[in-house]
Amino acid sequence: MLEKISDETTAVEETIEIIRAEYLKCYRIKLQFTDGKEQLVDFEEFLRSSFHFDILKYLDIEKFKSFKIVNGNLDWNDYELCFPVADLYEGRI
Repeated sequence: MLEKISDETTAVEETIEIIRAEYLKCYRIKLQFTDGKEQLVDFEEFLRSSFHFDILKYLDIEKFKSFKIVNGNLDWNDYELCFPVADLYEGRI
């Protein structure tokens, strides 16, 4: 008797990364992800509600605008300030 061997396909999860970040105004950044999704994220409430000096200093708008994309993540000053990509993708921080 011959058994039919089923073909199982392995689901490959796509890693979502940030590919573009554009400063708009105040503490808002428009992000584009590898799957094409765009998200506007407003960081102001997070920054203003913090009690930590290393975070509060990013209320200086010039310091806030100094972000870079590093390895698919939004990064300020060598990961001094960064957020999970999944949260940014959903527009929450």
